[in-house]
Amino acid sequence: MKASVKWVGGDTFLGLSNSGHNVVFDAGADSAAPSPMEMVLMSAGSCASVDVVSILKKAKQSVQSVEVQLTAQRADSAPRVFTKINLHFVVTGDNVSEKHLARAVNLSAEKYCSVALMLEKAVEITHTHEVVQGG
Repeated sequence: MKASVKWVGGDTFLGLSNSGHNVVFDAGADSAAPSPMEMVLMSAGSCASVDVVSILKKAKQSVQSVEVQLTAQRADSAPRVFTKINLHFVVTGDNVSEKHLARAVNLSAEKYCSVALMLEKAVEITHTHEVVQGG
């Protein structure tokens, strides 16, 4: 896998993935895009969400929406790394099984989400979830 990041002025950078997709990053106070650390956090959430949705679909759950709410704590001094991350999954659907959701979240956390599994070597990562019936 390859990628590049190019400075485009001010505190703004443009990332280009090997698959040809552009992503804007911004580290300034008046940022026009997410910071690199925000992107890392959202990457963990999107990686885990892909797993959870896939597992719930395979379990034939009637899922209408999946949202992961991410919260993180960072070190007080440089380098301001993440020290804790929580991924809270909110799944809405018709008769979605709490048991199936718990299994999907656990499989993502323990086996499939490469981003979170990589981060947990240095960060305390927790997972919580809830089912909202109907929608």
